[in-house]
Amino acid sequence: MDIQPETPWDSTPDISARIVTAIGRIATVLRSGMWEVSTGEGLNPAQAEILQLLQHRTRGVRLSWLAKQLSISPASASDSVAALVGKGLVRKAKADDDGRATALHLTGEGEQVAARLAHALSFADTAASQLPQGQQIQILTGLFKLIAELQKTERFPELRACLSCRHFEANKYPGEAVPHHCALVNAPLPISFLRIDCAEHEPTDPLTQRRNWESFA
Repeated sequence: MDIQPETPWDSTPDISARIVTAIGRIATVLRSGMWEVSTGEGLNPAQAEILQLLQHRTRGVRLSWLAKQLSISPASASDSVAALVGKGLVRKAKADDDGRATALHLTGEGEQVAARLAHALSFADTAASQLPQGQQIQILTGLFKLIAELQKTERFPELRACLSCRHFEANKYPGEAVPHHCALVNAPLPISFLRIDCAEHEPTDPLTQRRNWESFA
């Protein structure tokens, strides 16, 4: 039996595998940049991420929500929060929607540290900004589509993204260059303005969220 010689491309991984590898490498670089800054603030990576998650969340968040966002156990999240409370960066208060529950907030000092952490990845922001505008929009669109697919696995934490917000109206203008609409500002919403994390976000019902993400994917 004849054996076909291997071509130079036969061992090349699928494009999907190379996309995942590229994202993983970028994530490693971003973690390194965050580690450098958080270490200077006397924080470990989990504590730094908690401060970032609490930033601009004036209503506070529950411990269980933090654990899901970090993909760690509630006990581990509790240990990190306790350390941040001890450092005077996080405070506990009664939740607005349930006086028996506890909500976590940044203190004034915590806000300052979170603001400094926000600049830790400025090098990556600068790199992305060097790409042509059209390419930036293509990448953003692709990332939203990838997130939409990942959410089907139920392994992706909830986001304060436009597509899960009650103000987002998907495909209100079908066939138009800008098909979506934001009811909060009452204006068409270009892809380039879609947010991954929006402070004005108000979650819509699960069915609408799923429909929005599926239509976008």
